[in-house]
Amino acid sequence: MLPRGRPRAMGAAVLLLLLLLVVGFFLFGRDPEYGLGTTGTLDEDLYGSRNRSASSPQLLLPPKCEVLHVAVVCAGYNSSREIITLMKSMLFYRKNPLHLHLITDAIARNILETLFRTWMVPALLVSFYDAEELKPLISWIPNKHYSGLYGLMKLVLPGILPSSLARVIVLDTDVTFSSDIVELWALFGHFSDKQAVGLVENQSDWYLGNLWKNHRPWPALGRGFNTGVILLWLDRLRQTGWEQMWKLTARRELLTLTATSLADQDIFNAVIKERPHLVHPLPCVWNVQLSDHTLAERCYLEAADLKVIHWNSPRKLRVKNKHAEFFRNLHLTFLGYDGKLLRRELLGCLNRFPPGAEQLQQALAQLDEDDPCFEFRQQQLTVHRVHITFLSYQPPPPRPHDVTLVAQLSMDRLQMLEALCRHWPGPMSLALYLTDAEAQQFLHFVDTSPVLSARKDVAYHVVYRDGPHYPVNQLRNVALAQALTPYVFLSDIDFLPAYSLYDYLRASIEQLELGSRRKAALVVPAFETLHYRFSFPNSKAELLALLDTGSLHTFRYHEWPQGHSSTDYSRWREAQAPYRVQWSADYEPYVVVPRDCPRYDPRFVGFGWNKVAHIIELDAQEYEFLVLPEAFSIHLPHAPSLDISRFRSSPTYRNCLQALKEEFHQDLSRRYGSAALKYLTALQQSRSRA
Repeated sequence: MLPRGRPRAMGAAVLLLLLLLVVGFFLFGRDPEYGLGTTGTLDEDLYGSRNRSASSPQLLLPPKCEVLHVAVVCAGYNSSREIITLMKSMLFYRKNPLHLHLITDAIARNILETLFRTWMVPALLVSFYDAEELKPLISWIPNKHYSGLYGLMKLVLPGILPSSLARVIVLDTDVTFSSDIVELWALFGHFSDKQAVGLVENQSDWYLGNLWKNHRPWPALGRGFNTGVILLWLDRLRQTGWEQMWKLTARRELLTLTATSLADQDIFNAVIKERPHLVHPLPCVWNVQLSDHTLAERCYLEAADLKVIHWNSPRKLRVKNKHAEFFRNLHLTFLGYDGKLLRRELLGCLNRFPPGAEQLQQALAQLDEDDPCFEFRQQQLTVHRVHITFLSYQPPPPRPHDVTLVAQLSMDRLQMLEALCRHWPGPMSLALYLTDAEAQQFLHFVDTSPVLSARKDVAYHVVYRDGPHYPVNQLRNVALAQALTPYVFLSDIDFLPAYSLYDYLRASIEQLELGSRRKAALVVPAFETLHYRFSFPNSKAELLALLDTGSLHTFRYHEWPQGHSSTDYSRWREAQAPYRVQWSADYEPYVVVPRDCPRYDPRFVGFGWNKVAHIIELDAQEYEFLVLPEAFSIHLPHAPSLDISRFRSSPTYRNCLQALKEEFHQDLSRRYGSAALKYLTALQQSRSRA
């Protein structure tokens, strides 16, 4: 039996213990699971024994259909590719509508406007902001970081984003999500009344200044914070005078420090050093940093799950790290993921569809799935994701008679590119029909090819694979739309032009006074060889000799003579000057035309009549066909495509092509009236001969 005084004493002890715990909480700071305690060290707080799971505390998620706002600074070709993987990972997990706020240069905006317009993702709104207008706001800050001025632009987001926008998640392009971004958004709910910036502690010793001798970093609180993932409470920052605050801090530090080394991150940390009440430390798993000097292992080895992977080394995926392969595999999962699978509606939310999406769905719904030609009609309506200028590109200087070679290809014709670059020294615009995974193989192919990597005037445009048929004319239209010179040579990837053709075409355009004075299509005679090993002729005389010995033939003379017979090869042999030829049924020469020529008819997919229809359109618009006497292009042998094999073996395929021809002629009659009768008559005569 216990004495009477013992319960009263125990109760007092319990109260004293509770009081000590409460006082300890206020004295010693925040929950170490948030990444920073009183000491601000990685060892004791962010990754120590107290960090039981290195993950978020219990989250109160926002409503399912609340719009989440995300801001990204993106400039140039490489960042425009990086942001796609970021977007795939974000869209894969997300369950909320997203509003992207993209701060871009002209290059990235051109690329990303096309990409998001053709991606057609529901419940995704994209707003663009001109980075050029922001440069004067931060150009006074010397910066050694490889991102240049763009690496400082996150500092001015509170001033340039809409004043009605209260909160935003800010991301670098080199991060990959492995969790729903709504969980990150929910961490705004854990901010105190004064906190306005949510950051993960820097997972290296950079700001401790001990990485090398005489290393002098900017001031920071403990190990500082990394700005690859930021939660910005915008209206609170505006109320605290954020713009004046960071500028005063930066100017003062620049009196003794010559430049920023880590761009905006240095200035954010200097401000936080003076005003620690502004920062809300985030769990380390929301920014697992794979820098060259990373200590992130202490976070992710204890974590129950990772949320965001950050490739914050200049070497990106090539960073040296004993667990790099694990993280690379996670990243590569999204790099090769089929983006069209992300065109999914958010169930239970009022989905905002991209422009034209609902009309497209209605048109697809009206198709008869029992129609033998259903696949052809469905392919015609398919909107492919398009990533223009997939690689770095230097546009040609403006010249009045310049010519861009325009062509399209798929992965099985990739080997043609190097030879084409050797034959054509001028600009090219090429559309590639690839899967997401093949696009990465193509990137590697170019990087490892001395010939291709040396050419900066070749614009590659990736059209992502979607549907059973090869959308040949849609691809041509993408490449044609991106040509920047006044004239285009409409070719195919399996043709090699004469070595002198580029210079010869420019001289011919000038001599013939094309343009406003003359509306013409310059015909480049087409030939073929059946030999895989072939000595390419250097002149017309050498070509004629090969033609006479049977090493060369006029293109498709034995399979489809009507396709090129109007070029009149016998006349070409003796010609010294350009000569005019008349259109005839099924004529499909390779031509040089002004850039603003009619586009190709997208209804023709796979094999058959895709170029024929375009030549008809040129003739209907009264282009004259002029054959150039010194021009030639030679087709190289290759295995037949899947579509030509289907054409040859399937009566249904051929019947559907015939139906498309008839519909094309009906449309011609509506556009050109009685002038289109000759094309219909020619088609009927062609059918009777067949």
